Amino acid sequence: MLVVGGEFIVRSSVALSLKFNISKFVIGMTVVSFATSLPELIVSVNAALNNSPSIAINNVIGSNIANIGLVLGLISILGKITVDNYFYKRDWPWMFFFSLLMWFFISQDSVLQKYEGLILFLILIFFTLTIIKKSNYLDFKGSIDDELLKTSNFKIFIWLIISSITLYFGSEFLVDGAVNLAKQISISEAVISVTIVAIGTSVPELAASLVAIAKKEEGISVGNLIGSNIYNIGSVLGITAMIKEIPIAEEIIQRDIIWMLIFALIVIILAIIPRKNYLTSLKGLIMFSMYLYFIYIAFVQ
Repeated sequence: MLVVGGEFIVRSSVALSLKFNISKFVIGMTVVSFATSLPELIVSVNAALNNSPSIAINNVIGSNIANIGLVLGLISILGKITVDNYFYKRDWPWMFFFSLLMWFFISQDSVLQKYEGLILFLILIFFTLTIIKKSNYLDFKGSIDDELLKTSNFKIFIWLIISSITLYFGSEFLVDGAVNLAKQISISEAVISVTIVAIGTSVPELAASLVAIAKKEEGISVGNLIGSNIYNIGSVLGITAMIKEIPIAEEIIQRDIIWMLIFALIVIILAIIPRKNYLTSLKGLIMFSMYLYFIYIAFVQ
């Protein structure tokens, strides 16, 4: 259901953006990134309201790790991925900044306070407005379905309704299932959420990327995945923390967040060495292997 909801929200968001004459670059880096982060947002808010805050924080951390290790790793294995200059100059620095800021907030008192969530969200708004302001000077090379231009307002409205319903119930099933599974096999909610739940909410990004590879479209925008990671922290964690303060387990600070920072660093290293502007099958295999190792130690420890 999360996959269906994610697909419909992306299509409706893009269609609305095109009708308002927003550039394709802005669509790819903001609207699509936010839309594919909606499953994480709904799951996290729902978990926080149901007194399972470890699912909220680990869902974001796990999803950010999965976007790089699982999604980017797999699509790089299947085909060489072009990395544009925006990745080095803007996308990755912003993602790493958000990651470090989140780590700084959490490491102070093991709680993501409401005002810290507000700060993350306000910085995200600044980031989004900055991209929109500069959009007239940038050229986004992503592929957008021109048929969306002909989509009626009624159809867009139906897409939004379908996506909202499926995302809501999908998140309910995912959170309930994760909590029950954790209790049955005596594994902490934190481990389940950083692995199984995170993979589930990263499915929209993975599905869209695999479809693009199958259709042999020109390079996949790494910036969209990086943008999703930015929105995960700024909107998902930011909004969730503003609703309810999120207490953070020590293992999250000492292990999971460190792994998220490691994956953020490894992707920039692989994007530069040995050949800049490309992520090859070998580089994808390295990222995917690291992700499998992360899953292994998450369950073992």
